[in-house]
Parts: sequence; structure tokens; C-alpha cells
Amino acid sequence: MKLAYHTITWGGVVGHPVGVTSVKDLFYLANGPTEDALRDIAAAGYEGCELFDGNLVEAEMDELTALLEETGLALVAVYSGANFVFQEILEEELWRIEQAAQRAERIGAEHLVVGGGAKRASGTTEDDYSRLAEALDRVVEIADRHGCVASYHPHLTTIVEGPAELEKVMSRSRIGLCPDTAHIVAGGGDPVELIRTYRDRIPYVHLKDFRPEPFAFLPLGDGALDFEAIVGALTEVGFDGWLTVELDSYAGSPRDAAEASRRLLGALVDES
Repeated sequence: MKLAYHTITWGGVVGHPVGVTSVKDLFYLANGPTEDALRDIAAAGYEGCELFDGNLVEAEMDELTALLEETGLALVAVYSGANFVFQEILEEELWRIEQAAQRAERIGAEHLVVGGGAKRASGTTEDDYSRLAEALDRVVEIADRHGCVASYHPHLTTIVEGPAELEKVMSRSRIGLCPDTAHIVAGGGDPVELIRTYRDRIPYVHLKDFRPEPFAFLPLGDGALDFEAIVGALTEVGFDGWLTVELDSYAGSPRDAAEASRRLLGALVDES
């Protein structure tokens, strides 16, 4: 297993403001400097990094490539997302995801990760799960065209929070699964059980710790999750890909958080 880190911790995440009136431009953006984030990630001992679609699309590609070469990091993945259930805007959303996939291909990223599945004001319908699954199959097609592996990230605030909701989507779509340990637990699931259930469909993994009261996402080892059991389950099912720490924000230094997670995760991966 190889270790990577997402730049989200440096400033948290925002959505591009143009996206309020233009769905095709609603990219995610880490709200901090990418250069500082990548230098800190490399200094903390990670081999790779993950960027949001907006940070990748807005980057000067030559400068980003040079920075990756300087730091020795691989761009492992790009993260995007969409509503996916509203047919009228779906083509606009997929166009945006393809822009990110094109950039990912140019720079050699392996993974295209997406979250989403909007909750309607009028309530979620069973048809929404079918619409989401069909859209995710379109994401797979986009990823295939650009040499990436597509995976779906269950996420709080979407229609896929808990295990039963996830099964509705996974049973209807051929997309891979990117389990996020903290979102799984917060949604009422068990990461170890989920890894075993979808053992043949997990190409990529997101890790962060979680504390239910008061609610917080945390560096690995600072919350309630058993990462020895999680890494053990991944070893058990033969996972040998990238493990990416994706911590939304941190009250202290982002680099300190990255280093803390690297110490715990490195020891567990070495033992496995």
C-alpha cells in the first residue's frame, strides 16, 4: 500500500462562486495554496497527493508538473462531484467532470473520485438512486476515456450516507468504491465490514478519523476509529493501492496533522 494526502486540509473546501449561476463551472476548490500544501505533504513523508477538480483545472499545468517533480509526489487522484439526479443539468455536470479527467490524464493521475447524489427539497425517491447509478456509469466512461479508474465516495449530506443506501447504488452501477472511513462511521456503517463486503470493488481508499461528540473529523489516531482493524481488513482482502488521508480541516497546523496521520498509518502499513 502507498500513502498519499489530500490538499483539502490547507484551507478547507469551497465551491467556485461562478457555479451558483453556471452549473458547468461548479468546481470544488481547496481554499489554500497548493504549493504550500504539496511541500508540506512531501515533507511529512507521503508519496502522493490528491487535488480537487477546481484546483487542477485552474492550475498552470507546467508549474504544477514542475512542483510535483520537485517534491517527488505523484498526483494520485482528482476529486469531483455533482448532483447527478437532475436530468436537465446532468450533461453540464458531466462536462465539468470530463474537464478534470482530461487534466488528470495529462499529468498521469490514476484515479477519478466523485461524490454526490443530491437530496431533493421534496424528498428522495427510489428513482433518484437509479438516476445516480446511471450517472455514475457515465463517470466510469469518462474515466476510461482518460486512463483513470473511477470510484464513488459515499458522503454525508447526500442520498448515500448509510450502508443500505450505498448498496442501492453499488448494485445498480459498475463504478468502483472509494470508502471514506469517517463518513462511513458517521453514516452508521462499519468500515471493516464494508471493506469485506465490497472487497472486489475498492480501487482506492480515503482515510480520516472521527469523533461523534462533539462531531469532528480528525487526524488518524485522534478519534474513535480502529485503524489497525481497517488496515488489517484491507490487507485481508488483498488491497495494494493508494491510501489517501483526506482531512477536511484542522485547528492546528495542517502539516502537523499530516505528520501525525503519517506516523500512525506508516507503522500500520509497515506491519501489514
